[in-house]
Amino acid sequence: MVVGDFAHEKEVLIIGGGPGGYHAAIRAAQLGKEVTLVEKQALGGICLNNGCISSKVFAEAAKRMRDAHDFPSFGMTFESFTFDINELQKHKATVINSLTKGVQALLKKHNVEVIQGTATFLSDNQVGVENGDSFEKYEFEQAVIATGSSYVRPKGFTLTHERILDPTSIYEQTECPDHLIVCGSDYQAIEVASSFSAFGTKITFALDGPLPYDETINKELIRLFKKSKIKILKDAALKKVSPYEKHLEATFRLGDQEQTITASHIYLPDERVANTKALRLEVCGIEVMNEGLITITETTQTNQPHIFAVGDVTAHGSLAVEAIKQGKVAGERIGGKKSVWDPWARPNVGYSIRPIATTGLTEEEALNEGYDIHIGEFPLASNGYASIINKKEGLFKIISEKETDVILGCHLIGEGSVAFISQAVQALEMGARMEDLTYPYYPHPSLNEAWLEASEALTGMAIHRTSS
Repeated sequence: MVVGDFAHEKEVLIIGGGPGGYHAAIRAAQLGKEVTLVEKQALGGICLNNGCISSKVFAEAAKRMRDAHDFPSFGMTFESFTFDINELQKHKATVINSLTKGVQALLKKHNVEVIQGTATFLSDNQVGVENGDSFEKYEFEQAVIATGSSYVRPKGFTLTHERILDPTSIYEQTECPDHLIVCGSDYQAIEVASSFSAFGTKITFALDGPLPYDETINKELIRLFKKSKIKILKDAALKKVSPYEKHLEATFRLGDQEQTITASHIYLPDERVANTKALRLEVCGIEVMNEGLITITETTQTNQPHIFAVGDVTAHGSLAVEAIKQGKVAGERIGGKKSVWDPWARPNVGYSIRPIATTGLTEEEALNEGYDIHIGEFPLASNGYASIINKKEGLFKIISEKETDVILGCHLIGEGSVAFISQAVQALEMGARMEDLTYPYYPHPSLNEAWLEASEALTGMAIHRTSS
């Protein structure tokens, strides 16, 4: 490979075309900047191509499977009902292809130049981009690092086998496992267990730690798992996996005992590693943590003020929603605006047996921070519209400070949770008080009234709550 000294001059260079990268690129372009984006694989990143979009397609299919059980209540019956995972895979591919083309079209609309290749820093204002036998140099005024992360197997479990699945391969299956052991306790493991349970797979859920939500939500989730005949193993430390031609055996440490379980497949919760090694960040003087993660300020700038970083590659979360926000902030700072990002009211959503959405402090966190709090809980079973649509499982929980009535956290599980969390995020961002939630009119009948009564329950004034 012959490399010359000539470098193409670019005003803004974005490295990585995932949610953080393409949002940064488009926002900077909207503000008048000339933007070039470098992506070594497919636009959209891990989320669009083999992450959250895939899992949500499966979660939606699982939801519709559960909804089918409600049909007789509404006078509808079917002689037969089948599920074909291969048809679901076709739908998933169609969705991903459509969304990828959408990102391409948006970048083109905003005149963002897209270059295919792998970027490596050559100095604090220059990168080299390799694509096959081609190598070009690009000099930039400002840059955004948005290279994301990659999945790696947990230590000690690097064995590759068709029966050992991970957050990517689980959603590439063309046959449903007969018996799937799901290891982990994060939202991804919860979604895997929930979706494949709905498809008819026998699930053993080996929790390697506490579930990630407010304790009230965790208890309701465990109840729903048991109702769905999902077997729960608590504090289960995986010690060994032995795959065979037609099954596998997994050995767990449960307290002071060991238990070996035979199943058809096992899902392992791979860890994420920041994609920074190939960048050679030391060349441009960017400081990284031991895990390869980049530390950023509230403006998404690194210790090199003209270089920004967003998304999984940073030390501040691995959710697409945060990457998108950080990407917009980076693009706006580059475009001259005084934007900042703050993770305080970031929403977290999970598509379990019933959807889960949370924001702000949990009850435990609020107490640990010294708050004297009110708790408002309202079960969907007491909501009239939930009875109409036969979606009575779940509850809404709101936490406020007693002295000021300021809302500190909102935790929802059940129908409508993902939609309502935006209202909760706005409440937290605006410093809303209980009266701000209880004063407005709410449509009747509707699930919205569950939100109202959870707010009224903060002071024991919910009308339709039958238990204290």
